Amino acid sequence: MPSGDVLVLIDDSGRVVEWGRPAEELFGWSAEEAVGRSVTTLMSEAAADGEWQREWFSETAAVLVKPVLRGTSVMWQVLSAGDAMSGQDVVILRAMFTHSPVVLHVLDNQLRVVRMSTATGGLHDAPVGHLLGKHFTEACELEDPEEEAAVAQRVLESGEPVVNRLVRRIKAPGRPTRRIHSVSYFRLEDSHGDVAGLVASAVDVTERENAQNRLALLDTVRTRVGHRLNVGIVCQELVEAVVPAFADFADVEVIEDVIRGNEPPPVPVHRDVPLRRTAFEGRIADHPVEAVHPLPTGTPFSDVLSDLRPRLVSIEEDSSWLAADPARAEVIKRSGSHSLIVAPLALHGHALGVVSFYRHQDPFEEEDVAVASAVCAHAALCIDNARQFMREWIIAQTVQRRFLPQQPATHATIDVSQLHLPAPQGGGAWYDAIALPGARTALVVGDVAGQGIAAAITMGLLRTAIHTLAALDLQPDELLARLSDTAARLVAARAELPPMDPLSREPLTAGCVIAIYDPVELTCTIARAGLPEPVAVLPDDTSAGLPVPPGPPLAEPGNAPFPATTVSLPEGSTLLMGTAALADEVLVPSGPLRPLLDGAGTRPLPDLRDDIAHALADGNRTGETLMLLARTKALPKDRVLTLSLPADPEAAPIARAAARHQLDVWGVDEETAYTTELIVSELVGNAVRYGAPPLRLRLIFERMLTCEVSDNATSAPQVKHARTIDETGRGLFIIASLADQWGTRYQSQGKTVWAEQPTGVSTERRNGAGRPR
Repeated sequence: MPSGDVLVLIDDSGRVVEWGRPAEELFGWSAEEAVGRSVTTLMSEAAADGEWQREWFSETAAVLVKPVLRGTSVMWQVLSAGDAMSGQDVVILRAMFTHSPVVLHVLDNQLRVVRMSTATGGLHDAPVGHLLGKHFTEACELEDPEEEAAVAQRVLESGEPVVNRLVRRIKAPGRPTRRIHSVSYFRLEDSHGDVAGLVASAVDVTERENAQNRLALLDTVRTRVGHRLNVGIVCQELVEAVVPAFADFADVEVIEDVIRGNEPPPVPVHRDVPLRRTAFEGRIADHPVEAVHPLPTGTPFSDVLSDLRPRLVSIEEDSSWLAADPARAEVIKRSGSHSLIVAPLALHGHALGVVSFYRHQDPFEEEDVAVASAVCAHAALCIDNARQFMREWIIAQTVQRRFLPQQPATHATIDVSQLHLPAPQGGGAWYDAIALPGARTALVVGDVAGQGIAAAITMGLLRTAIHTLAALDLQPDELLARLSDTAARLVAARAELPPMDPLSREPLTAGCVIAIYDPVELTCTIARAGLPEPVAVLPDDTSAGLPVPPGPPLAEPGNAPFPATTVSLPEGSTLLMGTAALADEVLVPSGPLRPLLDGAGTRPLPDLRDDIAHALADGNRTGETLMLLARTKALPKDRVLTLSLPADPEAAPIARAAARHQLDVWGVDEETAYTTELIVSELVGNAVRYGAPPLRLRLIFERMLTCEVSDNATSAPQVKHARTIDETGRGLFIIASLADQWGTRYQSQGKTVWAEQPTGVSTERRNGAGRPR
């Protein structure tokens, strides 16, 4: 039979409309005999005869059957395929359409279904007979029928096949889950190359895709959750990773003690233990995070925290446990959720919290419970790491806060304000303003590299050392040299720790800058070790970095010096000293925040500090930020007596008389005046006997009454305990007994011996003028 010849054309009632010559040759009936008769009757008679069957299944004969439209009626056209299809091909096609697990849909060039395989798992649940003749998108239950129609039409027009396209079916009543199919489209062409239609194959890959999605979810959770050592952030990362990939919304509740860094409780968790909602993700409004509530009993959540076993729960309107937790029941109702997995956050038999996964579309399956457990196991480990870090962070912050000065002891000649922005992991930065004799003030900023408890404790040790050394009235360069020796001893102590101690492998790196301001001379002597040079804003609002030579970091090998520089600071100058985190932003001329210092001379220090703090908060800081701001004042001239003395025995009476007169002007009481005269007499007597000219007496009346006697000798005075028969040697012993404190300060030439005692007047009178006369 010639390929493509028409054998039979049958109408929708099953009657023969056309009977071609090939049919006459094959069956033996003429067109006049066959047209109008029922094809069923003809085929029954032909089957009874049996002769034509051998021809039908010969290797050179085959037929094609396809529907065609005649007006509004669908008719079935039987064509001879000649040698295009063998009997074996027919057997293969029959097997594919009846037994193949791949579901086949044959579509005409209008995308109407003309044939379908009988295998289950297709894109529809209706019987095949009800779908023939319908448009592809009407016959198949697709989630996005318009998109699939567009894809099929492109294949029909271009001939370019589409392979392994994932298509979702709608969730129909009675179907437990939304099915996923791998669909491929191929164009059909007849022997003349004309487009005859499409073949759409579909394979149910729901289980495969779900398994891959579960693996992808676990990989996502391991990749995205736990990079930040903060319990709240870890929980938020968890819900963002699982919504909407695994659940429609998720809720994480952590035991309150765990958030505070305390040990998690063992199971079963007591009903009075409070839980804090630390994270939530989903399209539900008015579901507050950070809400604290007790554990509701008689619910899946309390059950999970009693045995640490996850649960798959079907949510029904009459579920009894909803009444035990009305607030959660209201959220569930508004979300429309009907499937819930409750999984514990637990580690080593201790409960950290609970995670709730909700769905309002496809319900969870038993396999999802294992996935939820794996997700929560990873999250629990991350939360416990964050908890331990939080505990250490709280301790480190507490230690650092206790070590930092609460009310810096300063004089009326300087105002200070500090800016401290701690690093997220804590740090070892500190500041100080230490009152020194002679109305001077030592300003200190230090920084210990590192974080946690070790950095905070090291900072406390160095700060204590600074206070101890400051009592010796040393210059800034000598202070830093001795502080560096202290840091070197700490380094040596770390090196002697056992190798398993983490502190033994942590280097100690520290820096410090010290400035001593003298309100009488209006000078500031500065030395620095590893920190940026300070900046001074003068009263005319000009700002510049102070030319302080850099010194090495503390404990640096080599014993390099820490050169000091003395600069003049007029009254009203503003001094800024800070850690290295501020160097590139504020302390260098090209820093982006340097313009904030414009007009600093006339602005209150708290306002300037707040402006800098706000600007720094907008940036991406990585380290601890600390800055000390100080505004200088001059000590009024009427609070200072300076007197040059002769280098002979007449110096003592001259000094006593001048001191007595000045103390009377200042309103010092008689007892303090007598003690001061005695101290002045002994200091001047020692300078005449053991010192070198020129000699100078200076009385300073400020927070304390200070007596200073300077000479050009470099010999150090020592306290001697004179015997009863000795006529000398009691001077410094008397001074040490009468004064609150005394000491020696060395200059580039000579020394100054000083003694301090209370002023002997009230604060109001000391801050005002002298005694009324």
